Amino acid sequence: MVDHAVPSNRLAAAVSSILLASFLVPASAFAQDAAATSHGASARDLDTVIVTGRSGVGARTKAETSYSITNIEEEQLRMQAPTSVTEALKSVPGFWVEASGGEASGNIRARGIPVDGFGSVTLLEDGIPVVHDPALGYLNGDQAFRLDETIERVEVVRGGPASVMYSNAPAGAINFIPRQVGEEASGVFKYTVGDSGLNRLDFAYGSPLANGWKLLLGGFYRVEDGVRDPGFNGNDGGQFRLNLAKEFEGGRFSIDAKHLDDRVALYLGIPMYTNRNGDIRAVPGIDGNHGTLAGPETRYLSMKTADGRGWDFDNSEGTHVKRDQVTLKLETELGAGWELAQSARFSKTDTIRNGVFPNSLDTAANFLDGQARLLGTVPGASALGLRYVNGSGAFDTAAQNGNGLLVMGGLRGLDIPVREFINDTRLMRSFDFGGQQHNLTLGYYMASTKEDYSRYSSSVLLDAKDNASLLDLVALDANGQVLQTLSDNGVWRYGYEWNNASGEQKSHAFYVSDEWQVNDKLRIDGGLRWEKASSSGWNEVRRSVDGGTLATSQMLSGSGLYVNHDLSSDDLGWSLGANWQFSDSMGMFGRWTSAFRLPSLGNYLTRNDNCNAASAETVAACVAGNDRRADTQTMDLAEVGFKFANPLFSAYATAFYTKYDNVGFSNYHFDPDTGVSTSETGYASTRTFGLELETAWYPIDWFDLRVNATWQDAQYRDLRYSELVDGAPVLRDFIGNQLIRIPELSLRAVAGLNLLDQRLRLQVAAEHQGERFVDTANSVRLPSYELLNFSARYELTDRMSVYGYVDNVTNSLGLTEGNPRAGELASDDAGANTFIARPLLGRNYRLALMYRF
Repeated sequence: MVDHAVPSNRLAAAVSSILLASFLVPASAFAQDAAATSHGASARDLDTVIVTGRSGVGARTKAETSYSITNIEEEQLRMQAPTSVTEALKSVPGFWVEASGGEASGNIRARGIPVDGFGSVTLLEDGIPVVHDPALGYLNGDQAFRLDETIERVEVVRGGPASVMYSNAPAGAINFIPRQVGEEASGVFKYTVGDSGLNRLDFAYGSPLANGWKLLLGGFYRVEDGVRDPGFNGNDGGQFRLNLAKEFEGGRFSIDAKHLDDRVALYLGIPMYTNRNGDIRAVPGIDGNHGTLAGPETRYLSMKTADGRGWDFDNSEGTHVKRDQVTLKLETELGAGWELAQSARFSKTDTIRNGVFPNSLDTAANFLDGQARLLGTVPGASALGLRYVNGSGAFDTAAQNGNGLLVMGGLRGLDIPVREFINDTRLMRSFDFGGQQHNLTLGYYMASTKEDYSRYSSSVLLDAKDNASLLDLVALDANGQVLQTLSDNGVWRYGYEWNNASGEQKSHAFYVSDEWQVNDKLRIDGGLRWEKASSSGWNEVRRSVDGGTLATSQMLSGSGLYVNHDLSSDDLGWSLGANWQFSDSMGMFGRWTSAFRLPSLGNYLTRNDNCNAASAETVAACVAGNDRRADTQTMDLAEVGFKFANPLFSAYATAFYTKYDNVGFSNYHFDPDTGVSTSETGYASTRTFGLELETAWYPIDWFDLRVNATWQDAQYRDLRYSELVDGAPVLRDFIGNQLIRIPELSLRAVAGLNLLDQRLRLQVAAEHQGERFVDTANSVRLPSYELLNFSARYELTDRMSVYGYVDNVTNSLGLTEGNPRAGELASDDAGANTFIARPLLGRNYRLALMYRF
């Protein structure tokens, strides 16, 4: 039996120590500031200082920036209570975020750049990249970062100078800014429970020490079954942070250490169908809002390998990240008007990433028909059938679970340790020239990344129901008796995926930026960034091994042949913008940016996933592939924005244009002269026109409204090719098709009521996402959907507040993702009545008690 209870000894000790500390510390400025924030004061602050996307001497407010930026303040975060990094970004216009996969491994599509995960934006913590590349081949940046009460606010730059100031940030930068310690000891303690089996403790404590030093402690610990309950704790773990900082005349020094040890479930697609009314629903046997195929029967599997060593798959590990991170920061005056900003971060991250992937869906009858050839391998067999591995009997191919469906599941295991060092050095000086002010920054950035990459996966036969059960394929005699079990305790094929690779990448970048204050109204700023990335490493070529049974007949394994690579890429990007300030409360800006994203180490370590040692020709192709430099992604971005803010109303409106040059795809080229069709890799481009709107309205003390909207016309260009179908060439023309996963229209409105002399706040967040497409061919549509969330806060005392949350109030089944394993160029699910898709997480409730001291 799996024990879902909270480890009471650990939680009780933590709760006791924090509560004791809270009563020993006097009321502080932090408690007073938090109370003011809870009344919405910060939301109306027109002088919010922006630290992301720029560098230089002095401060710049949001009203003065020459690029699009969204700031999410402390109490906004608490009222939203995002369960993941991706979920926290739903209020950012221009971003389409997909957080239905759980607390990590989210997806962001920014301003029409057709890259999933965090491949178009960088993730920062205190202005420093969490990881150099937040899309490092099965490693999302959000896997290495968790939100807790040590984070005070978030700043999100969309486009603009992000690609000049940071690596791997062509579409923007997301900066999670830690809490700053004041002149008095203060802190916060929060305990959260939820109907998903959630028990979570958050705390943060800051205090001045002797000789000008300041201390910040904080972190979280939580256990949870999960909104989609797999039958065991899907989420389990936490993190702890310690920060020491010292301010001195002309500068500041800090050292920050953080340890993360956390396991989170990866939610994947479930079987769904279109009913007679045209509505999309989960198939009978599955709860579309709370169900998952993962369960106790797929939790453990000791996978057989060709070398006999085995691979232990444990789905309760989910995405298990163990990370140690140390950050050093120094800011100091150098004299003669120069200032130095020096930061360095070392991280050691070990990631195990396990998941039960629904690779394909079919009726059990069709599956058995497709395996008819196996009858001849069993003497006396007259039919094939399916039996439950757990001993519960035969599978009814017509109506089992009310659907008669069979899922080919992939138990995918990855082991990816990463060691990384990041350094960023900036020299800044403000000076007058010709009666005009310049704010100059000279920067040097360096990153060294070492990664190992191992993957082993096996496919299993599953029925289509919540917490799916394993099935065996059996050969039956004329009386329906089992003559032979053909699969191996539910395993259809051991080792359908296998990879072994290792490498290192070193990146060096030089950048320069200048803010030129021409006069009281006009400021021009621009910057250049040149970057070079050098990668070296090896990939072991795989081979197929026949172990003598159906399940072991095609095990992929290592061949002992290694293919090396030693390649480098470099590029130059730039950004030029201007800001015209009509008044302190109104202005407009324009900007053009030429951005790039260099190939990452992950591009090389995962590029030969399909290369094997079957013949000298395939090995030669593998060697040639490793000798070829991966393509640099390039894009042009333009934006024009208007900004207005006063104590009653604020509006930030931006028109943007994005041209992306390197959408890769595979197609078959037909040569009419030879009549031969050959496989080729092609490249297309995309272009996007869009509008973003971010508004806030405070007509009276007891009501406020925020509305964010994004409209974008995102299309493929140059995506046309011919392929051979039944011996004849067929033209595939996808020019003008809508980019996959990106809706034309996204709306989000947050309305709040402040009652009982501001002690009670009620808040409703309504969201609309327009229709999207699974594939480039636009043959599989994801319908538009609406989502409604509710939250409330009541201040019991000046120090204590209670929060309540209801996510997905209406149990919306909005689909966020189709089945990418069915093909994203032209999906195999086109025209199918049953298919794999990932809906929103179902309705769930949380209650939090927060104590400020």
